[in-house]
Amino acid sequence: MAHHHANVIPPRLLMWQRVREYAVPPSMIEKATARRAAGDWAGACAAARIDVDFDLRAVRGRHGPDVANHLRTDLRRLAPDLLRWHMPRIAPDGRLRPALTVSLSHYQSSGGVPLQLVVRTPPARADAGQRMSLALWEGPGDGSAGHHPHPHPDRRFRLDLHRHLWDGERSGELARRCGGGPAPAVAPFGRTRASGRAAPPGLPDAATADDASWAVQNWAAEAELLLGSEGRPRGAFTVRLGARSRAVLELVAPDDSHAPTFRPLREALPRQEAAALPVLPEAAARTLPDLELLQAGLVPAERLHPLVAAALAGFATAPAAALAPEPRDPHRVECRGEVHRIALRNGVLTAIDHEPVELRREDLLVALGGPALPCLRAIDLVHRSPEALPAVRERLCHGDTAGALAVVEGLLGPAAVLRAGPLREALESAAARRVDHGLFRAGLVAVHPAADAGEDRKGSGVGHAEVDHRPRLDRRVPAAMHRKKSSRARPRTGLHR
Repeated sequence: MAHHHANVIPPRLLMWQRVREYAVPPSMIEKATARRAAGDWAGACAAARIDVDFDLRAVRGRHGPDVANHLRTDLRRLAPDLLRWHMPRIAPDGRLRPALTVSLSHYQSSGGVPLQLVVRTPPARADAGQRMSLALWEGPGDGSAGHHPHPHPDRRFRLDLHRHLWDGERSGELARRCGGGPAPAVAPFGRTRASGRAAPPGLPDAATADDASWAVQNWAAEAELLLGSEGRPRGAFTVRLGARSRAVLELVAPDDSHAPTFRPLREALPRQEAAALPVLPEAAARTLPDLELLQAGLVPAERLHPLVAAALAGFATAPAAALAPEPRDPHRVECRGEVHRIALRNGVLTAIDHEPVELRREDLLVALGGPALPCLRAIDLVHRSPEALPAVRERLCHGDTAGALAVVEGLLGPAAVLRAGPLREALESAAARRVDHGLFRAGLVAVHPAADAGEDRKGSGVGHAEVDHRPRLDRRVPAAMHRKKSSRARPRTGLHR
C-alpha cells in the first residue's frame, strides 16, 4: 500500500469507500447469508437482487444429469452477496460496470457443448436497482440473451479463475491471492516506485507513477493459472493498463521446481497478434480494494463483508479512521424568541410546542401568501431537501431502495407526505428508472432507439438508393450546413474544409 500524504486520499479509494458503505448493505448480507445457510440458493440470490435466468430441470433434460449436479453444487456454494461485493465497478460513483458478462464456472455437457455459468449486468440505460442476472451460456451460437449488448463472457473481467471471490467455501483463499504480499525482485527489468514496490516490468512510468493498485507480486502465479486453464504451461500474455495501453509479457518457468517469473516479450508482436493473447483478469492484475482500504485506515474491518473481514484479519495495520456520522436535521428551532422542539408524533414530523389549532391556522396563513413560522419553515426544508439527502441518493444509486426509504421514514416519519423538492425528485426518478429495467428484462427494448438506424432500414426491405439518399437542401437547413453541403470545393472523402 502506498504511503499517502496527509489528507491526500486517491479518488479511487474514496470511491471504494462509498461503495463499501452503500453498495452491499448489511441487511442484504444478513438475509442472503441466512437463506444460503438454509440451503435456499434461489432465495439468497433474490435477497442479493440477482435474477436467475435458467431452470435446473430444463438444464438436466438438455445437458444431462452430470452438468445439472455440478451446476447445483456451484449454486449452493455461491454467496451472491459476496459476488456483488466483488463485481467490477466504474468511477466516479462506483456503480456496477454496465453491459458486462462475467464467467463464474465451466462445464462440459454430454453433447460436447462447452457451458459457462455467467453473471450479467444490464446496460447503463436500464441499470436502475443495480440488479444482476445468472445465466448459462452455451457458446457463440447461444441466442438466449439476444437483447443483452454483450452476451459473450468478457476476457478481462472473469471470475472463473477466482472462485474465492464468489464461492463462500473458498473465501479463505482471499488472503493469499489479494495482492498484499511483498513485491518480488524483478531486476533487471523492474524499476522501483516511491511506494516501495517494484514497478511492473515493461510498463511506462506514467502508467504506474501514482497508481499503487497493481498487484505485480501476483502476476506470475496468476499468469500460470491463466495459461494453465488453456492447456499451456508457459507463453505470452497481456495486462491491460488503460483504454489504449497494454503490456505484453512472457511467463518464464524453467522447470516444475522453480517459481514462475515473467519478463517483457523480447520481440514486439503485431497489434492483431497481441490482441489475441490471453488477458490477465482484472481481479489478478490489481490489489483487492478492501486490502487498500484497510491499510489506509479508511474502512474498519467490522464494516467489511464478514467473509472478507475474516480472510483479511491480519492485514489491518493502521487504525481505522472514525466514520463521520450521517447528517441529522436539527430538532430544535428558535421560534418567536424561544427554542421550540421538532419531533415525530403519530408518524409525522411536527412542531410539538405549538397547538394543533395554531398549526392549522398558520398553514392556512401560508396558503394565502403569509409568512410561515420558523418551525414550519424548518419542517418544510426537511421535507424538500434534508441534510441526509446525499445518503439517500447514494443508496438509491446502488439500488438500496429499502435503505433509502428507511432513512426518509426515520427522518420524516412513515406517514409523511413528500413535498416538491430534491428529495421527492430523487425518489420519483429512481422509481421511473426501475420501469426501464423491467422493460429491458422483458425484452421490450432490445436495441437502443438511437443505435443502428441505418441497419434497421436496410433490414426492413428499403432499397440501397433510399438508404444512402442525401437529404434535400431546402429552406429549413441552416445556412452554415447549406454552404458546406453545396460547396464544390469540398472533397468527397468526408474531410472538413
